[in-house]
Amino acid sequence: MIPNFKAHPWHGIPVGDESPNVVNVFVEIVPSDTIKYEIDKQSGYLKVDRPQQFSNIIPALYGFIPRTYCHDEVLKLAVESGAQNVDMGDLDPLDICVLSSHNIHSGGMLMEALPIGGFKMIDKGEADDKIVAVMKGDHAFGHFRDITELPEAEVKRLMHYFLTYKNLPDEPAKCTIHEVYGAEHAKKVIQASQKDYANKFGG
Repeated sequence: MIPNFKAHPWHGIPVGDESPNVVNVFVEIVPSDTIKYEIDKQSGYLKVDRPQQFSNIIPALYGFIPRTYCHDEVLKLAVESGAQNVDMGDLDPLDICVLSSHNIHSGGMLMEALPIGGFKMIDKGEADDKIVAVMKGDHAFGHFRDITELPEAEVKRLMHYFLTYKNLPDEPAKCTIHEVYGAEHAKKVIQASQKDYANKFGG
C-alpha cells in the first residue's frame, strides 16, 4: 500500500532540472487574495500571515522557489552590488513573483516559471530579493526573457507593491529597492540561494 502523504513544498519538491533557467514555484498568493498567506515552515501548510494593507493587492502570482534559502551567499551578492545597511539574508526561501495572463484563483499549487529579473530589496537590514519571472508557456508573458523587455508599467506596479505592502498610510517606507536587475543576475541569486540551502539543510 502506498503511504498517503504530501511532500513539504519547501523541502520535498526539487527546484527543477533546468534551474536557474526554469524553476519550480510554489504559489502562496494570487492577485485576488485580500489575505497574505505564507508557508508554515514546520508543517508545509499555508497559513494566514496578515490581511493585505488596504487596497494593496499583489499584481502577480507570488510564492517561493523550493529548496532555496537566503543567507550568506545571497547576502554576499547584495554587498557586492553596493547595497548599504544590509547585514544578513532573510533566512527564508527565495521569493518569486510570476507574471501570467491567466486568472488563477487560489494558491497552494506548483508551476514552472522562467526568471527574467528581480529586485534587490533590503528590509530592515536583511537581503530580501524578489525574483521576477513569467509563467512557462504563457501566451502573453511567456516570450519575455529579461525584465528590460517588460512594459515599464508592469515593473512599476510590482515595485510599488513591494515598497508599500507592509506600510500603513503616511508611514515611512520600511523597505527599499537597491536595484532592479535582469535575468543574468536573477539566475546568480537563485544559484546563491541553492548554495545557502545546501549549506543549511544539506542535499
